[in-house]
Amino acid sequence: MTDDPHALFAQWFAEAKAGEPNDAEAMALATADAEGRPSVRMVLLKGHDERGFAFYTNSGSRKGLEIAANPRAALLFHWKSLRRQVRIEGPIEPTGHEADSYFASRSRDARIGAWASDQSRPLESRAAFEARYEKLVAEFAGKEVERPVYWWGYRVLPERIEFWTDRPHRLHERRLFVREGESWAESLLYP
Repeated sequence: MTDDPHALFAQWFAEAKAGEPNDAEAMALATADAEGRPSVRMVLLKGHDERGFAFYTNSGSRKGLEIAANPRAALLFHWKSLRRQVRIEGPIEPTGHEADSYFASRSRDARIGAWASDQSRPLESRAAFEARYEKLVAEFAGKEVERPVYWWGYRVLPERIEFWTDRPHRLHERRLFVREGESWAESLLYP
């Protein structure tokens, strides 16, 4: 047992990366607009530490606009083969300059793709998107592909982290950690 949910997450995440057959980094990200209308989609975890859980996206996308209007989010990791899930809730903030180093670590094609996509906006055809991408490949030939100003990193700052483990007869185990100042309070929840 641990009283540090970040250490427990790191342990579970390492086990998921070793044992989950597909995308242990995949997490459902739930946001809501200014009127409280929810939206959820899958994104990839790109970093986690005691500060929180980071991912990257176009700030002009639907999720980016919802985060700007209502800077709170929920995450869900579901590792089906391990019969575990982790739920995280809290405010969200930009990662700052970390976005530059992460963007630089992406493949050149993925960096150009970030320039080519008006994420979440209507697209007239797949061919139009591919033509736009090819045009940018030519424009960036021999040049560094810098991070677009609209491509940001975000970090969910956890206030609640719940660890769920499947148990026989639906007698599941649910451990809830709630932030209290600089520390965490742990409790159990009925399944």
